[in-house]
Amino acid sequence: MSETLTIVKHPLVQHKLTLMREKDTSTASFRRLLREISLLLAYEITRDLPLSERRIETPLCEMDAPVIEGKKLALISILRAGNGLLDGILELVPAARVGFVGLYRDEETLQPVQYYNKLPTQMNSRLAIVVDPMLATGNSSAAAVDLVKQAGATDIRFLCLLAAPEGVQRMAEAHPDVPVVTAALDERLNEKGYIVPGLGDAGDRMFGTK
Repeated sequence: MSETLTIVKHPLVQHKLTLMREKDTSTASFRRLLREISLLLAYEITRDLPLSERRIETPLCEMDAPVIEGKKLALISILRAGNGLLDGILELVPAARVGFVGLYRDEETLQPVQYYNKLPTQMNSRLAIVVDPMLATGNSSAAAVDLVKQAGATDIRFLCLLAAPEGVQRMAEAHPDVPVVTAALDERLNEKGYIVPGLGDAGDRMFGTK
């Protein structure tokens, strides 16, 4: 499999993912679990952020203490399902800048169609983390990363809950410089482009729509 792929096998991540996969899990529980698991995945994808030192004063003395270097992170949500991951990451990194890319998948061609694009400024000097729960065909994800690159970003990572081999391969071919972090690599896509065994449509399950 792709050298750019990282699967987070932490027991808490895997346990929560199993609960999310179950078809009888309620909308409220699914939403809560997605927020919790996104927090855990965010730890992994931000593991190697660059640090610098700042002189601070504790109640006892002065010291040189580590702080994250550079401009605030940019979190880019692929609408609408990406917002479920976004909420959890913002709990961990509340000062992050947030952008949105609106893409829907043409049900016949499975190709992405753009309807919205609003990104933070100065993307060339920010780490951009693009989030979408499902990396299925990879077409929408690759198109979203295209837009982020067009905005000037050069340091980009992709965070998803589930990935299919087809999506991982598509991303690796289109954007070999973009690491992918996920909780699981599933078996395949079905004829409708859904991940199997997967968990169904993440957006529908998150928002209670059909």
